[in-house]
Amino acid sequence: MAPRRFFTLDVFTETPLAGNPLAVILDSDGLDDARMQAIAAEFNLSETVFVFEPRNPVNTARLRIFTPARELPFAGHPTVGAAALIAHVREPAFLKTQDLRIVLEEAVGDVVCRVRHRVGKGLAADFDLPKLPERLPDPPPAWAAEIAAGVGLTEADIGFGRHKPCLFSAGLPYLFVPVRSLSAVARARPRDMFWNKDAGPATFVYTRETVEADSAFHARMFAGGWGVREDPATGSAAAAFAGVILAHDTPADGEHVLVIEQGHEMGRPSRIALGLEVEGGALRAASIGGPAVIVSCGALDL
Repeated sequence: MAPRRFFTLDVFTETPLAGNPLAVILDSDGLDDARMQAIAAEFNLSETVFVFEPRNPVNTARLRIFTPARELPFAGHPTVGAAALIAHVREPAFLKTQDLRIVLEEAVGDVVCRVRHRVGKGLAADFDLPKLPERLPDPPPAWAAEIAAGVGLTEADIGFGRHKPCLFSAGLPYLFVPVRSLSAVARARPRDMFWNKDAGPATFVYTRETVEADSAFHARMFAGGWGVREDPATGSAAAAFAGVILAHDTPADGEHVLVIEQGHEMGRPSRIALGLEVEGGALRAASIGGPAVIVSCGALDL
């Protein structure tokens, strides 16, 4: 059996050993579900991506995405990182002179990506959301104490402005928990949260107070039920967060780009660019993007 090439990248950062680490296995044909899950557990990163030939030959590649504990239908930093890497490996000459458009088949649907040519800088990519955020039934008021306890905070820490806990999904469900201050976010700890077991929603804790002046929000993400205690940068959560912004902040018509900072508490600062296109008060399109840095490469003898 020929060795299977793999790369590891740090995504949503320009700096190696920051951002969100990702493993990408480029030669995945012949791997079954159990083998892929075992490989993802071996890497033990938030996600590991397996690249296959596309089902539709007009597309670039098909992806399957695994956490150490389960497969995901969609995820943001694997999409950004895989898109950037595939363009870098397959078309390095073109990428030196122009942006590249590639289409990745994921379980959530076809994802249109742009890998950006940047003079004097490393890899970067963005993608259009294949599915706009959908609001799920809000948690009942009686959950307030349980939500606060579930993230290690008090009810007084929860909520600011019009923001209150809510559930949204843009391919993966998240419980969004607004927190009043940066110091409260730093105190948050993932507890035994019954809603975050098995396929239940992960938890995205966020505040308007930020570390970096040009960031719009500061966030943390806990997903123990997915085998990820905490994630340093979560593109699928940022995608669903577009719905939170539309629901609570009512941005003006037009195009907006908001930076969400994440990972500071883990020593892996990350910056996710969330693009919004608003028309008639409704979200017409959204995108997720950021840089990616190749950290290592090798081969799996499997």
